[in-house]
Amino acid sequence: MSIQRNKEAMKRFESMINTCDGALAEELVDPGASFSTPASSEPVYGPQGYLGVVRFMRQGFPDVQWKLEEMAAEGDVVAVRWTCTGTHEGVFLGRRPTGRRFSATVMNFYRFGPDGRITGDVAADGMLAILRQIGFVDF
Repeated sequence: MSIQRNKEAMKRFESMINTCDGALAEELVDPGASFSTPASSEPVYGPQGYLGVVRFMRQGFPDVQWKLEEMAAEGDVVAVRWTCTGTHEGVFLGRRPTGRRFSATVMNFYRFGPDGRITGDVAADGMLAILRQIGFVDF
């Protein structure tokens, strides 16, 4: 396994999620990869599952973008701190557009297989997990 190779793949992954590039997703993500997301209690799978999360975000925030701010890698895991930005211009979780912009820090841990493709990730829920568990948000 190559830490540098995995970090370079994450830079390409940033491009993939910001462009919703299906071909690049197929290249970077293992078909059996499992992804956790704060927007769902169940994981999504493979390249198309991950892009489904991106499309879900784009429904409410058509200009959503993720900027890779920082990476740390060890073994087959790369931790990434993202800044996610967008404007609420579409219906999101049943709520009508507000026109408000957001900027949020997001943390994910990605695991890589021996072939250099992403085999899964874990998203840090942070405050969202607390709000969900105490009933302030309903997803």
